[in-house]
Amino acid sequence: MMASFGHGTRRHPRSRGRTWSRTGPDRATLGIIGVVCAVAGFFTLGIILGPVAIVCGWLSMGRTWAGARPLPAVVAVALGAVDTLLAVVWLAGAATPGHGMF
Repeated sequence: MMASFGHGTRRHPRSRGRTWSRTGPDRATLGIIGVVCAVAGFFTLGIILGPVAIVCGWLSMGRTWAGARPLPAVVAVALGAVDTLLAVVWLAGAATPGHGMF
């Protein structure tokens, strides 16, 4: 009876190296969500959906700019940046006294 004491986890050890909870979406899903937000941002709410696309793409890259990058993540960051820039230019143009760019 006492011989098996302390060896109960030998067959099923805890996974090492993974200290975070896996309750959120994975990287591929975040990349796809970022691309959808970036494309939708071109049509509506670009000032909100553009930064959301950038954040989703960056999280999909693993929060680093180095190394191999999945294609949806790069597309999400690039389109999100363009979307945000266009929204800021549009807002700046709407704020001028002449209600236009020039």
